[in-house]
Amino acid sequence: MNRKAGFEPVVDANTRLLILGSLPGDASLRAAQYYGHPRNAFWRLIGGVIGRELSALPYEERLAALKAAGVGLWDVIASAERPGSLDAAIRRPEAADLRGLVASLPDLRAVAFNGGTAARLGRAGRRQVDQGHSRYIRQYGPAHARPFAEKAAAWAQLSRSLG
Repeated sequence: MNRKAGFEPVVDANTRLLILGSLPGDASLRAAQYYGHPRNAFWRLIGGVIGRELSALPYEERLAALKAAGVGLWDVIASAERPGSLDAAIRRPEAADLRGLVASLPDLRAVAFNGGTAARLGRAGRRQVDQGHSRYIRQYGPAHARPFAEKAAAWAQLSRSLG
């Protein structure tokens, strides 16, 4: 089985909120974009957090808008074996260097786990990211079966980390 690898982190020295997913799905890997599946609600949800419509923007402009707002993206898994895109199918995951990334972000205030797998693996490796300056927020992934308004209300809490 082929290993699938994630993307580079999208961060800079001004990152205050780091959102960690699990591992990009096949549609995202094909598009070479975080949350690249057209039905993924992530860009609408995070747009609500930063107060800016992101879905219609070209991908590079979305990333620039996140950085300008102090939001970073990465994944808790650097690579893994996985047929398809379901997190439940992940086998032999290799952890991302979260400790190294967090140590490079002087203004980091919070880490949010986007989805159950990211939260579970992130909690298991918490000592990698727990440096006394972050709080941990488990968000439900955009694919989770809840009404959009309910997800948006939960995600809106993340804006407190940006102010």
